[in-house]
Amino acid sequence: MTAVQLIACIGLIAGAFALFGISPIAFTDSLFSFLSKRPKSIKDEINEATKRKKPSFLRREIMEAQDILALTGRSSRFSLVCACSLLLFAVGASIAILMQNVFLVPVLAVGLMFLPFWYIRLTATHYKKNIAAELETALSIITTAYLRNEDILTAVEENILYLNPPVRNVFAEFLTQARLINPDVDATLKTMKPKIENEVFQEWCDAIAACQYDRSLKTTLTPIVSKLSDMRIVNSELEYLVFEPRKEFIIMAILVIGNIPVMYFLNKSWYDTLMHTTVGQLVLAICAAAIFFSTAFVIKLTKPIEYRR
Repeated sequence: MTAVQLIACIGLIAGAFALFGISPIAFTDSLFSFLSKRPKSIKDEINEATKRKKPSFLRREIMEAQDILALTGRSSRFSLVCACSLLLFAVGASIAILMQNVFLVPVLAVGLMFLPFWYIRLTATHYKKNIAAELETALSIITTAYLRNEDILTAVEENILYLNPPVRNVFAEFLTQARLINPDVDATLKTMKPKIENEVFQEWCDAIAACQYDRSLKTTLTPIVSKLSDMRIVNSELEYLVFEPRKEFIIMAILVIGNIPVMYFLNKSWYDTLMHTTVGQLVLAICAAAIFFSTAFVIKLTKPIEYRR
């Protein structure tokens, strides 16, 4: 009976969307725009700007996903991420309703809703690692060429073919702007600086700009580039250290979830107590909440270390 009512509810919602001509993507965009809207009062905006008051957890996740998608050039996919999030919210609530567990409805719905945003954060981690690795190669060969000829345009032009996207695209735009639009190298470097969100790259751009006025400062370039190698070594060691705890967390989460069907075959009365009594349903909800909270903290704590000036 519950499944029939759930199917009827899904049909009613789909019919409402079709009747009023509402696009699911437009609905999710409007919903998440409302959830992530900025505070209306100036006082709240000042408190957020000065970090006296943190935004809500949901708003922080949405804003971080938007920033990551913009950083990786995938801003157009934000609507798809929101749609997947809303769909998983409905799926989580439906599963809990079919299990007839009232306590599990908000836990599964909210927990599954955050999965697309956590996936975006994981992709950002891999993206930043790849950018750092490519920057290490690019800045090393360009710096070596610049130390030889003391001309940053020539140094970039000699090595542009050896670079890979997206770093290659940034340096190609730098060359085009310097050769065809604005011959002021200092201004062109300042324009290139914010195009890659990496502290070492931005420090390197400042050092190259300073070298345009004082060539003796070129000795500072090699130590700056070596910071990328240092960060790669540190992150490799960190990855080795966190691999074991992360593996243990995944195994424990699988064991907690896997114990439920195992209990059905080992002891039917225990399974009935867990699934059909108030205390058992509450225990299931607490376990699910613990898994989702732990997943959020694992993703947050296992991101790579970044250099900060």
